[in-house]
Amino acid sequence: MSESNSSGYLQSLFGLTGKTAIVIGGTGVLGGAIADALAQAGAHVVIVGRNAENGAGRVKIIEELGGTAEFFKADSTSRADLEALVAHLKTNERTPDILVNGAGINAATPFLEISDEEWEDIFRVNLLSVKVACQVFGEAMLAQDNGGSIINIASMSAIIPLSRVFTYSATKAAVLNLTQNLAREWAEQGVRVNALSPGFFPAEQNRKVLTPERVKSIMNHTPAQRFGDPDELAGAVLLMASGKAGSFITGANIAVDGGFSCMTI
Repeated sequence: MSESNSSGYLQSLFGLTGKTAIVIGGTGVLGGAIADALAQAGAHVVIVGRNAENGAGRVKIIEELGGTAEFFKADSTSRADLEALVAHLKTNERTPDILVNGAGINAATPFLEISDEEWEDIFRVNLLSVKVACQVFGEAMLAQDNGGSIINIASMSAIIPLSRVFTYSATKAAVLNLTQNLAREWAEQGVRVNALSPGFFPAEQNRKVLTPERVKSIMNHTPAQRFGDPDELAGAVLLMASGKAGSFITGANIAVDGGFSCMTI
């Protein structure tokens, strides 16, 4: 196969030209890298978040890379905000083809010290946001002829217990279960629902728990012996987002964790 034919074949498999991707949490480090990858594959990316300055910064990065993007200010847990985004897309003759649920917060609190307020806050951001977005955008995707792809950001902590992040782990286990249930319910209607479980990637929500002792423990349990680079999420995201390469993938959980999830003793 010639280089030009090979390039065309890969584009047909993974290209997202003409698609619109909503990235909730796209103002963060990992969400931003995911947004960049989707834009580079040809999708028009809508960055959703509450920080307009960070959102504008991500849009600028994408445009400098040759992609197209816009920022939409919204609370990820607000049904009204997300429904307004669906209406905005319709006004601009766009459809929600790809949804990435990447909003998330964390806390390193010993279990007996976790307050009800902290528990509820983390569940609201990490789980309620996924539920609301899947309902709002899932309904729109189900009404489309071309269906859609939903990618929920879970975590390897959804399966493997991690110390000091009890609430976060519980929310991600729920996200994974929700993903599998939605995949079963919507598969025949052309909406695929998958999960991406990153390993340790230094980001805003986990930097405060990465003490030297914690880092040493993580490295001892990571065969790759390093943290992940946000750009290393691109391959898995593009596979799950693609309507061709990922057309038979639904209900899956892809771990990008340097081997953390397969490590025992």
